Amino acid sequence: MLSPDALVERSSAGIAAEIARLVSDGTLSPGERLPTVREVAAALGVSTGTVATAWRALADAGVVASRGRAGTFVHAERREWLSPRVRGLAAPATPGPRTPAPRGLGDGRRLGSAGVLDLSLGTPDPAMLPSLANALGRARPRADTGRYHDLPVLPELHDLLREQWPVRGVEALTVVDGAFDGISRTVDQVVRFGDRVAVESPGFPYIFDLVEAAGGDPLPLDSDADGILPSSLARALARRPSTLILQPRAQNPTGTSMSFDRARRLADVLRTVPGGDRVTVIEDDHSALIATAPAVTLALWIPGQVVHVRGFSKSHGPDLRIAALGGPTAIVERIVRRRMLGPGWTSRLLQAVLLELLSDPRSIAPVRTARLIYRDRLDRLAADLRRLGVDVGTPDGINLWMPVRDERAAVVHLAAEGIAVAAGGPFVIDVPRPQVAGALPPGASGPSPGRDGDGPDAAGGWVRVTAGAVTENFRLVAEALARAAAAAPLS
Repeated sequence: MLSPDALVERSSAGIAAEIARLVSDGTLSPGERLPTVREVAAALGVSTGTVATAWRALADAGVVASRGRAGTFVHAERREWLSPRVRGLAAPATPGPRTPAPRGLGDGRRLGSAGVLDLSLGTPDPAMLPSLANALGRARPRADTGRYHDLPVLPELHDLLREQWPVRGVEALTVVDGAFDGISRTVDQVVRFGDRVAVESPGFPYIFDLVEAAGGDPLPLDSDADGILPSSLARALARRPSTLILQPRAQNPTGTSMSFDRARRLADVLRTVPGGDRVTVIEDDHSALIATAPAVTLALWIPGQVVHVRGFSKSHGPDLRIAALGGPTAIVERIVRRRMLGPGWTSRLLQAVLLELLSDPRSIAPVRTARLIYRDRLDRLAADLRRLGVDVGTPDGINLWMPVRDERAAVVHLAAEGIAVAAGGPFVIDVPRPQVAGALPPGASGPSPGRDGDGPDAAGGWVRVTAGAVTENFRLVAEALARAAAAAPLS
């Protein structure tokens, strides 16, 4: 961030011109946060009104943009294709490649002195992904697809997926362009305008956006360390939702993996509570092959209601863009039929690569190793945080959900130390709900985020930390996170 001491001009026009020159010559990058009005005024020995006038002039010229209490930032190209929820996931950051935090952090330097440790993205560590180049060389896919009306899934891949599916005898299987594509296409088939859709809160912001884009009304559910609370689902069924969307393993953002017993109890609720048998369950198993918890699905008890989506982005690479979808024939065939009016099928070239990745021992071994490494990284960071008084439970996958005294203060505090995390607000459905005893996020000691009450969320909030991206200096990273968790609200 620009140091106020680096400025020399003292008039409003002069300050504005100096800042504009720094932006033009690239000294200040798009998205970079400017010092506060008070900081600049104190450094230059001028009134805050003088600096505020300069800031307004820069804003009017489109050089900077104010984000309210978050501060003033060098104008960056707006990403209109991202929703406000998604744009708010991470702290403002300079675009371009990020470098890891430096080694030897015990020498008194700030964590960010040589770069940024980005724990905000929720994406896998590139070093933990198997080589797609090797897989491409071994897969030997054909460019000839055969007839356009052939089955959309390679028969060999179909048989392998069926063999590895978390429930035997799944009625129908297909392949789609990533886990979220599968969720989206299922929502298109089962959610009508005005439908209520039960979702986890905290949950994945894209799911909230998807439900709203389909004309649905997200209905938040409470969770604890084992997954969605059966009592919360039972209450939600009184409002007659058409669909339930859940993440059975490595839930984003909390890292929770649903227990077998909890899945059974949720299925019991859907079987016994009036209206539950009409709910379609969409399961997003996005971290299937890097989660250490065993596979679990409600389809073990209510197979006719469950569409299970297994993603391979976290385990094999986001750019592979491929996932498997299985469930009742009536729903899966509608999805396949609708895709024939669009992409038709997922590239059989990519399907051949996925088949090799899932069947060749040379490709299987790196993924199994990655799962163990991620487990170790999360365990080490969570243990260090617990020793510092911050309980984040026992997260699975690559993310953990950390309670903080003040969400904005925590994000800013960590940014100053060279660590980026995702603010928790976008992961929570912001609707008033009555407090219900026993509804706690993993590792928390108060009401769930988004609830009324006196717990830590009432006066503070949460941040999502992609702990799977931490490769070293776990104690120092934990100490920085703990300091941020205790940071007082910004004035």
